[in-house]
Amino acid sequence: MPVTPFGQVVTAMVTPFTQDGQVDYAVAERLADYLVSHGSDGLVLCGTTGESPTLTWDEEYQLFQVVKQAIAGRAKILAGTGSNSTHEAIEATQKAAALGLDGSLQVVPYYNKPPQEGLYEHFKAIATAVPDLPIMLYNVPGRTGQTLLPETVARLAELSNITSLKDAGGNLDHTSQVRRLTPSSFSLYSGDDSLTLPMLAVGAVGVVSVTSHIAGELLQQMISKFFQGQPQDATEIHLKLLPLFKVLFATTSPIPVKAALRLQGWAVGNTRLPLCAIPSEIEAELKRTLTELSLL
Repeated sequence: MPVTPFGQVVTAMVTPFTQDGQVDYAVAERLADYLVSHGSDGLVLCGTTGESPTLTWDEEYQLFQVVKQAIAGRAKILAGTGSNSTHEAIEATQKAAALGLDGSLQVVPYYNKPPQEGLYEHFKAIATAVPDLPIMLYNVPGRTGQTLLPETVARLAELSNITSLKDAGGNLDHTSQVRRLTPSSFSLYSGDDSLTLPMLAVGAVGVVSVTSHIAGELLQQMISKFFQGQPQDATEIHLKLLPLFKVLFATTSPIPVKAALRLQGWAVGNTRLPLCAIPSEIEAELKRTLTELSLL
C-alpha cells in the first residue's frame, strides 16, 4: 500500500455560517464529527472550500481549536495557513503548529505570480520556520494564476517536512512527472474529485475532496478497490459519482457543496460575499443528482 500521511480521503471542510454571516462553531464541531464518522481520514480547515479568503485569522485559529477538540485525534487536521505573503504564511503556520495540528496546507501564492525560484524560496522559508510540522503543498493554477512545476516540487520534496502535494492542476503529465522526480515517501493527493481515479493510476495515494462531504464512504471504497487490485470496481464507483462530481463544480466551489449540505439538513448557511447564492437551475440539478444517488 502507498504512503498516506493524512489518509486516503481528506475532506476540504466548508466553514458553516449563521444566518447573519458569523462563523457557526457549534455546527463546525458537529460537521467535523460527522465527516470523520463517514469516510474522512483527515480534514483541511480554512482552505479554498472553507472560504479562507473571507475568514479572519482569529476566526481560523478558533476553528482549528474547536475542530481539534471535536474529533479528538480520530482524524488528521491540516490547517490552511498559506498566503501570498511569505511573512504572513510563516506567522499563521507557526500559530497552527503551536495548537498541535497534524499538518499545514500551503497554497501557491496568488495574484503576485512569483517565478519558480520565488515559489521554492517561499515554501522553503515556511518549512524551515516549522521544522516539525508536515506540509502539504497545494498547486491550483486555476485560482492562483501560477503553476508549481514538477521540478520545483521535486526540489521542495528534499526538505524533510514537505511531505505531500495536493495537485489540482488538472495535468496528468505534470502529476506523472512529479511522481517520477520524487521519492515514494512523498505523497500525491488529487485536488480534483473527478480526476482522483486516473491520478491514482499515475501515483496518487488519495484525494483532498469536496465530494466527501456528501459521499465520503463511497470515495473510500473507490480508492480501496483500486489499491486492492479491483480497478473495474473502482471505475464503477467513479462513474456512479461522476454526475455528483460535475454538479458540485457547476459554479464556483463551495457554493454547490454548501447547497448540497443544506438540502441534507445541515445548517451551514450561505457563502460570504463575493461568493453568492446558488443559481436555481444548478440547485435543481443538484437535488436531482442527490436523489438519484439516494443521498437525500
